[in-house]
Amino acid sequence: MISLLLMCVFGLLLRGDAQDRASLWRGNDQSGRCQYTFTVPSPVESNCPQTGGHEMEGLKARLGMLEVLVSRLTGGQTGGPQAVGARAQSELQEALNRAMGERNLLQGEKERLERELGGLQHRMAEMRREMEKLRNRPCPPQTPIVSPNPSVQNSGPARPAGGSSQMSHLTSRPNRQGDSSSLRDSAWQYRHPGFQELKAEVTEVPAPDRSEDNTGCGELISVGEPFIHKKADNIAGKYGVWMQDPEAISAYGPSMVWRIDTVGSDVRQLYGYEDMEQLSKGFPSKVLLLPEMVESTGATMYRGSLYYQRRRSRTLIRYDLSTESIASRRDLPHAGFHGQYPYSWGGYTDIDLSVDQQGLWAVYSTSKAKGAIVISQLDPNTLEVKKSWETNIRKSAVANSFIVCGKMYTVASYSAPSTVINYMYDTATSQGKTISIPFRNKYHYNSMIDYNLAQRKLFAWDNFHIVSYDLRLGRKQAI
Repeated sequence: MISLLLMCVFGLLLRGDAQDRASLWRGNDQSGRCQYTFTVPSPVESNCPQTGGHEMEGLKARLGMLEVLVSRLTGGQTGGPQAVGARAQSELQEALNRAMGERNLLQGEKERLERELGGLQHRMAEMRREMEKLRNRPCPPQTPIVSPNPSVQNSGPARPAGGSSQMSHLTSRPNRQGDSSSLRDSAWQYRHPGFQELKAEVTEVPAPDRSEDNTGCGELISVGEPFIHKKADNIAGKYGVWMQDPEAISAYGPSMVWRIDTVGSDVRQLYGYEDMEQLSKGFPSKVLLLPEMVESTGATMYRGSLYYQRRRSRTLIRYDLSTESIASRRDLPHAGFHGQYPYSWGGYTDIDLSVDQQGLWAVYSTSKAKGAIVISQLDPNTLEVKKSWETNIRKSAVANSFIVCGKMYTVASYSAPSTVINYMYDTATSQGKTISIPFRNKYHYNSMIDYNLAQRKLFAWDNFHIVSYDLRLGRKQAI
């Protein structure tokens, strides 16, 4: 095929080179057959001076074109399989270079954010030290409330200073800057001891209502309307968890409020606020970066440690706030995790930790319980299970739960504005019962409800809103 092509091309070259001097003759031979004669100049004629040397150059150019064509047909020029592979490799290398460039940009952005976080933590530490200085500054001396001693008689009841009421002397305070004599009430000094008679008005005080006990442990009677403390500023605060340590033993005081925004796949930031007022203003005094990612809204605070579930696992973690490190970790036996047995609102709420008067608790479920709620009391130091109770209510059938005085309560709906607390399980008697206590989801997406022992309220996170509820507990029954 190639040789035939070469002959055709060579013939075209000859015809193109001598087309102005070639001649074609046609005629019959002696036998009567048609005969064609094609005539071209001889080599001697092609070298004649009148034709010039450009004809040979043209022939060389056409031969060069012929070589290029042959080379292409045999795969030696660009455009063959090797060229396709080379172009693909070049495009892949270019894509790799672009990806590396984007990675470097993202790495630089990450480092910038980490530097900004470090600067924020440094500024918060300075603000905290300044606040401690202000707190430790001594108060200015106060002027004593009680006037100098009036003259008193040798016998009979003592009288207060003239012009004052009969009971005004009882409200006086010792002089902080004075000597020991100021510790005695000036209106009650006398020369020799004796019985004193005090005449005062009597005010009736109503007897306490024995049907309730707001300071002790009893059965839940009612829940008040939600009180809003703070609304989140961005989508990261749609749901989360906030808490206080009821037995703070770390460097942070009992008024410290902690918050975690749990939207996202890399939840690590723990924000600390000096008190409720600073929380409402949105000014954290401490920002901690947790070493392990947080799963959902089931975290709690107790005795100087943060307790939470590690992401995508049944592992519980105790994070010590004073050392800013993990103090202990342990798997919760057979507990479902990452969407196996969540509350009805979802959010990977498989393990819910809480604290009440009796200690640290975990609410979860297992395959053995077939999705029913399991309650376990945990050792706060080792995270070992001390005792467990299995209920007969499915975890996915309720929106949330909380524990008060060893009793677990469940909420029927997370989105209905007016719902009820529909079930109570008492770990003291291992008995559960159906109840109906009105409860309000004011903002229609309540993703976290926990009892806060420090304030004896319910803390909740309702659709970007950090809220609390007052509680009313019944009188504790005698055992």
